[in-house]
Amino acid sequence: MSGIISLALFALATVASAAGPAPVLLGTSGNYAILAKAGVSTVPQSSITGDLGISPVAQTYYTGFSLTASDTGTYATSTQVAGRLYAANDQAPTPSVLTSAIGDMQTAFTDAAGRTNGTLNLGAGTVGGLVFTPGVYTWGSDLNFIASCSCVGNVNDIQVSGDMIVASGVQLVLAGGAVPGNIVFVVSGATTFSSTSQWNGIVLGQTAIHLDTGASINGRLLAQTAVTLQSATVQSTGLGGLGQNSSTSSTQKRATRYSVKLL
Repeated sequence: MSGIISLALFALATVASAAGPAPVLLGTSGNYAILAKAGVSTVPQSSITGDLGISPVAQTYYTGFSLTASDTGTYATSTQVAGRLYAANDQAPTPSVLTSAIGDMQTAFTDAAGRTNGTLNLGAGTVGGLVFTPGVYTWGSDLNFIASCSCVGNVNDIQVSGDMIVASGVQLVLAGGAVPGNIVFVVSGATTFSSTSQWNGIVLGQTAIHLDTGASINGRLLAQTAVTLQSATVQSTGLGGLGQNSSTSSTQKRATRYSVKLL
């Protein structure tokens, strides 16, 4: 599978002075906890804090949510979501807003995947127990997190050209000022967070993103195909980050301050 997974992280000794890679601008895609082109499914009960968007597919491509349409027809709600669910067949202005967000997501992926001069193929694609420091990390094949790791510093960028798999119970721990909004995973293959894993960061996926039973992430799931959740948790508020979007429609403004830009 062609693609790039990259992770940019900063070393503890250089946290105070390192500028790190430039932020990846999410644009309006940073207004969503989950944004996908082919749909979002859940095996209840999942818990999502933040808005969801799907485009160009219709509202029927939300499965497992038991949606309730709004009076305006511009969005729906679900007991599993502390936010709104938008779809391409909602009433205006939702379709055009989603089209812009999908475009911004694809632009962010292209930007992040194109970053160079990173550390190559660390651990030959199998990592655990590592402390990632500021920079860009690139894997030319699959990336498997088999044990917990930590990120130290301000901006992190991970590029993976195959699949990214986080094993059951594995965590990404933040230290030294690291925040989820400054950690970006750019994955050309599928991304899987196995059961009870606990993660931080923004995932820009060229294909699917899966969260297995009990998995959780503080961040955003931005997929160019589908996102699937199995009794999982996605938390998109309070992420911090250097590249937050500040221009959105009034219906989505509450999520704006949590928008993130990643490298």
